This record gives sequence, structure tokens and C-alpha cells, in this order.
Amino acid sequence: MVDQAKQLRDKVMQKKAKKERRQTRILAVTSGKGGVGKSNFALNFALGLVEQNKKVLIFDVDLGFANIDVLLGRSPEESIATMLEKDLAIWDIIEEGPNGLLFISGGTGFNDLFQMDESKLNKFFKELSQIQDMVDYIILDTGAGLSYENLRFILAADDVILVTTPEPTSITDAYSVVKMVHAKNRNVHMKLVVNQCTNEKEGIQTAENFKKVTEQFLGKQVETLGYIPSDANIPAAVKKQTPFLLAYPRTHASKAIQKLASEYLEIPLPYKLGLKGFLLKMLFK
Repeated sequence: MVDQAKQLRDKVMQKKAKKERRQTRILAVTSGKGGVGKSNFALNFALGLVEQNKKVLIFDVDLGFANIDVLLGRSPEESIATMLEKDLAIWDIIEEGPNGLLFISGGTGFNDLFQMDESKLNKFFKELSQIQDMVDYIILDTGAGLSYENLRFILAADDVILVTTPEPTSITDAYSVVKMVHAKNRNVHMKLVVNQCTNEKEGIQTAENFKKVTEQFLGKQVETLGYIPSDANIPAAVKKQTPFLLAYPRTHASKAIQKLASEYLEIPLPYKLGLKGFLLKMLFK
């Protein structure tokens, strides 16, 4: 762990010395309910961005139910929870995954972030701020649903990807997320991904219907990022504890992820708060 932390610090110092400063963006991935493949999407989408030569860190903030490490087949010794308990540096808890993807485990004890005492909360924000300009994207894998914590992460992010499936209950719960977020801040950028589609027609139709409903009843435009087909290789990859983009790079789901990542990078954002802006919004919400 000490050697890994030193290597990460050295990489950052080398980049700073070369003035390779990155414009860090914060992307929250969320869903209205569990079981829609949100974490699996977040992980493989992160790897899709890495394939596009982006430096990415995925931060598992599904408080109390973190599972990115499980999908990666990793068992980190440290996490955000232990960083606060042991007074560690952020470099001590960042893990390097496949293809240079960085990730931070929330830890199963990291479920009371916003109930921390002031000293721990200050420690959390101080350490996290050191990642600024280190990566192009920080992807927050939030919990499903409308918890107080999830809403804070969503409202503070630069951009939000909402994952749903064509199932009516999933769509209804996703709509509830849009409704709540829109009530708090009408300017939040949200993009829809329809997962586990039977075919392209179902994915397109689900997205179009969802957009019509949010526009009609909320006056909110939710952009469609795309869809991912159901694919027998996805559960097979989960059993292997290997991201499906790496385990089965030519499968339909992997090709869809690669397309989504490529198209996402072509979508301009009208503004960027970055990590410092994200932390300020988290503090004062």
C-alpha cells in the first residue's frame, strides 16, 4: 500500500512538472431503483472513456453498499471509511485498476458521510481536493433512489447519467429522480441510458417515451445518451469479476458502451464546476 501510494504521488508530480493539467469534470451515475445495472454501467463506461485516452477515477459513493471493487474482483485494504478512521492520505486509498483506471472504494462503513463531525468532514474534502487536475473525469457511482446523500452528489456534479431499463417500475422510479432533482435545480444536466434492452427498437422507444413525459409534465429536457442491449455475456463477466468490456470486448454490450463513451465526449457542457466547485456545492447544500 505504501509503495502504491508513492507511485501515484510520483505520477501526479511528473504530470504537474510537465504542466499536463487536466480539466477535471464530475459525472454522477444514478438510477431510480436497484437492479438496473447502474454500477456495472458506471464501471464499464469509465473503462470506455479510458479507451478514448481519458484519465478516469471512479468513486464508489453508494453509501453502505459499495460494490465496484467486487465487480473488479478486488479487495482494497483501505477505503474512504478507513481514510477517515486512520487519518490516511487520499493517495493511500486510491487503487489502480485495469488499463490505468483509478478507483476509490467507499467501504461498507461509509454510510454516514453527512453526519460526520466537522473535523472528519473537513478531512474528507481536503483530501479529495488533491485529485483536482489529476484526472479528466471523476465518475461517482451513487446509490439507487432518492436518498438525501444521493441527491447531494447529483446536485453537485457537472453532469448526471440516469440509468433505467424498459421495465415500467424502473421507468417510474427514474422519473421520480428527475422530478426531485428538477424541483431542487432546474439547470442540472441529465442524460438517459436505457439498459437491458431486448433490441434497438425497444431502447429507442423507451427513451422517446421517457423524454415526452418529462417534457410534458416537468418542462424538463432529458437528453438520450443511448441504450445497451441485454447480453448473456454481462452476467458471465460479473461471475468472473471482470468488466464485460474487458472480458468480452466484441460482445454487443461492449460495442454499445464504446459507442456511448465516444458520443458522450462529443457532447459539450455549457459550464464546468470541476472538483473544487463540486466540493463547495457539497459543503453548502
